[in-house]
Amino acid sequence: MCEPTARLACKDGIIRNRMALILVIDDEIGIRELLSEILRDEGYDVATAENAAAARAFRNAQRPDLVLLDIWMPDADGVTLLKEWAAMGQLTMPVIMMSGHATIETAVEATKIGAIGFLEKPIGMQKLLTSIRSALERPAKERPVLSLAALPRSAVLKDLRRRLEQVAASSRTVLLKAPPGSIVELAARTLATPGKAWIDLSADSQPLTLEALTQAAGGVLFCPELSRLSRLQQKNLLFAAERLDKFQLRLVVATRQDAHGLVSQGWDETFVARLFSASIALPRLAELKDEIPELAAHLLDAMIEAEEVPKRRLSVAALNALRQHGWPEGFEELKSAVKSLALSALAEEITAEDVARLLYPTADGFGEALQGVLAEMLAQPYRDARERFERLYFEHHLRREGGSIMRLAEKTGLERTHLYRKLKDLGLRNAKEDECAS
Repeated sequence: MCEPTARLACKDGIIRNRMALILVIDDEIGIRELLSEILRDEGYDVATAENAAAARAFRNAQRPDLVLLDIWMPDADGVTLLKEWAAMGQLTMPVIMMSGHATIETAVEATKIGAIGFLEKPIGMQKLLTSIRSALERPAKERPVLSLAALPRSAVLKDLRRRLEQVAASSRTVLLKAPPGSIVELAARTLATPGKAWIDLSADSQPLTLEALTQAAGGVLFCPELSRLSRLQQKNLLFAAERLDKFQLRLVVATRQDAHGLVSQGWDETFVARLFSASIALPRLAELKDEIPELAAHLLDAMIEAEEVPKRRLSVAALNALRQHGWPEGFEELKSAVKSLALSALAEEITAEDVARLLYPTADGFGEALQGVLAEMLAQPYRDARERFERLYFEHHLRREGGSIMRLAEKTGLERTHLYRKLKDLGLRNAKEDECAS
């Protein structure tokens, strides 16, 4: 059993012991101060937030080991914040809800979203500490994944999400009509239940058993492309499809084929008709250009959260460069590109030049990419185009000069005080100056 005031962190094969960081979110200053005092006396590190906005900012900056979250707050209630974190792939720490007025329905809803406990105010000290120790001893949550819920500002994706949920409300089977380059997994993950099983039937080469379905109860069985399933995998899908109600399972499958195409490949005609009776057409990623910058940023955050890549951020110019790409292979291609950029970037900020080098490795391709950026700048108002050019210019030369302000000043012919001001106005991170310039 872990010590209640400590957490074990394992990275690169090394076990490190550190104090647990607890984030207390409550709009009442008296409760924040009281809980902070109790927890610090017990040896915990404590951070506080007075509302959802402050909590979001803290969570975006770092990952607490546990969160105490008040349900009723003025700007956004705790359940809404919990939903946001779940949708963004940020619900990777245990969350205990707190309230003096919550109903049983509210507590149940929070538990379904991912909260692990509920404390009723006024909170007894012993119950508080016991709940915290129990929560910190739980195994780490699964790696975060993205769904359409992470993109609430996109009208197109918000509409698609509502349609998916509407179909799923009346059918345990949902077929995604997925043209090449579409957003299959992103859409399918929208129908997953936090904490429940997610089984990719196309990745399993063993017969599916009743025991496996029992363990997956309440989860999702997924297939990214029906036409690529082996005979055994097809049998597994048919076996599971007949038992969805019994095990409270959902079947989400996708295909580029029409019904006739699948039947011609040997699929049972009656079963294919059943699949196509509850279907939704997905857009290609290339049709979602305005959503790509936000989606790429969310993907990067999720990869950093899962410790798949080092801490990185995408510059505005890099996001625009990603937006201009055609993405013929869809969501998986974008995900792969974001990971490659994060792993290969030499600085913390990923630049448009990094994107062009990855996506257009030949000189001709690089030139075409820059021409695309130029064409977009020419369509912008003068001030926006000038700011974008300056950002690209200084990103390029900062990188070429290894972040040295002294060499950048020599290269650009700008006086260093003016150069510092310019970089600050553009929001560009300054790398270290040469030692001789200090």
